[in-house]
Amino acid sequence: MGAGGVKAAAIAALIGATALLGCGESRHANQQRPNVSTRVSVTVTDGELIVAPTEIGFRAESTQEIPQNVEHPEPPIKTTKPLDVTFVIANQTSHPSTVQIHDKSRLVKGVKVGPRSPGTMQAELATGHYSISAGGTTAQPARLKVGKYRASSQNDVLLP
Repeated sequence: MGAGGVKAAAIAALIGATALLGCGESRHANQQRPNVSTRVSVTVTDGELIVAPTEIGFRAESTQEIPQNVEHPEPPIKTTKPLDVTFVIANQTSHPSTVQIHDKSRLVKGVKVGPRSPGTMQAELATGHYSISAGGTTAQPARLKVGKYRASSQNDVLLP
C-alpha cells in the first residue's frame, strides 16, 4: 500500500470513529425528569381512617423533598402517565389491618399492616377518584382524588 493508500485508510478510519462517537444518548439533554413519588399519609384507628392529603396531582406540592429549592417551584410535565404515590400507613389498632385502594370497579392495591405498626404501599394512580379502606376496623372508607398535574423533579437537587 502506498503513501496515498495509507492516508486514505487513516481518513476512512477517522470518519468511521467520528460516526461511532456521534451516536450518543437517545434522550434529549433538556428533557424533563420524572416526578418524585407523592406521599399520602394513612392513619388507621378502630373507628376512623384518616387520609391526608385527600387531593393530589392538582398543583405543585406544597412541600418539596429537598429544602434547598424553596424559591424555585417545580415545573410541570406534559404527560398522561399515572401519578406515582407512596402511602405511608400507621396502624394504631391492636389487630392487623388490610389497607386497600379501590377505583370504581377494581382493587388497585392492598397491603396488610401489623398491629401498632407502620407500613408502606406504592401505587401508580391515574387521574380519578379512589376509595381507601381498612379491613378489620369499623372505619368508613376514605376518599382520594387524583388530578392530572405532574411536576418534574428538574429543580430538585441530589436526585438521579
